[in-house]
Amino acid sequence: MPETDDHPIAYTALQPGTAVQTSDGQPFATVEAVLVDEKVSVFDGIVVRTADGARFVDADQVDSIWTSHVRTTLSAEQAAGLPEPEASTVIDVKPPRSMGDRLGRMFGRGRR
Repeated sequence: MPETDDHPIAYTALQPGTAVQTSDGQPFATVEAVLVDEKVSVFDGIVVRTADGARFVDADQVDSIWTSHVRTTLSAEQAAGLPEPEASTVIDVKPPRSMGDRLGRMFGRGRR
């Protein structure tokens, strides 16, 4: 039996370019980015690169993460229908420094 270095890993060790598979093991994408809510250190999902462009896979749709691949709970049909990542999905989730900063962003003023 050939030896393999493939083993489960934490989302924090997931690398861009890692293969992403459907629930039956069929590859359909590669990892582009890992999304984490840094405020509470929670895995939020992954942005993947498919033949049709960037798509979002929610954390609830990720079954397992290995050194060689990510296995999802998605069927091929579900994988083909994944949504594009929204701006709110990929923005910096660190909390603003102040309430004034937060209100400035809400009203389009940005930081000075």
